[in-house]
Amino acid sequence: MNNRPLILITNDDGVDAKGIKELTKCLRDLGDIIVFAPDGARSGMSSAITSNIPIKYKLIKEEEGLKVYSCTGTPVDCVKLAINEVLDRKPDLLASGINHGGNYAICVQYSGTMGAAAEGCIFGIPSLGVSLLDHLPDADFNECCRLGHEWAKWIIQNGLPDGTYLNLNVPNIPQVKGLKLCRQANGRWTNEFKRSENGTGEPVFWLTGSFENIEPIQPDNDTLALDNGYASLVPCKIDVTDYDFLAKLREVEK
Repeated sequence: MNNRPLILITNDDGVDAKGIKELTKCLRDLGDIIVFAPDGARSGMSSAITSNIPIKYKLIKEEEGLKVYSCTGTPVDCVKLAINEVLDRKPDLLASGINHGGNYAICVQYSGTMGAAAEGCIFGIPSLGVSLLDHLPDADFNECCRLGHEWAKWIIQNGLPDGTYLNLNVPNIPQVKGLKLCRQANGRWTNEFKRSENGTGEPVFWLTGSFENIEPIQPDNDTLALDNGYASLVPCKIDVTDYDFLAKLREVEK
């Protein structure tokens, strides 16, 4: 029997991205690791699954305490396939990332990295998404790894409530001022497309935009923490029921 914790790692930037390699390296001391990640970039996939074509996977690296698999599916496909077909026991932790780019505020709804963390939570696995506010392929992940290791260790030791997963974002600075426990900022992306033309003169649109907080801005939101040099940690829930409004609707129903 292997008593070491089992850690499942995935992402949405692909199995060859620097972020997932750094996360794998920094968590090696915490347990045995299975990396099961897309074979290429799948950013913005949220909780997308592949239902109209078959998916497949292959083992691309194996050494003591580590196996790395590449999968043709989405991040959520990777989680599902790993749990259903590859792993021989339930992981003690699912870590998704390190994402190249932030997943703060409403971005949690779009992110394949966070979609994978949510899927782990659905399976009852304590899950953590880790993101760095830097899109460069050769970004410096040192602070992300330090904080990711700290919280991964804490989760393995303490667990998480059923239906809750964690979203850790780290600003792109050499050393953060600290970590703040935050709420998800209320905001949205604006001016989201840049119009251009293809070779035949037809209009095409590139995703772009800027994020804007919506008033009133809560002082403990994640975007403010990140803007001020702090890492942010937001507990997220799978259950999206609005219980306050549900109670009001029940009053109307009466």
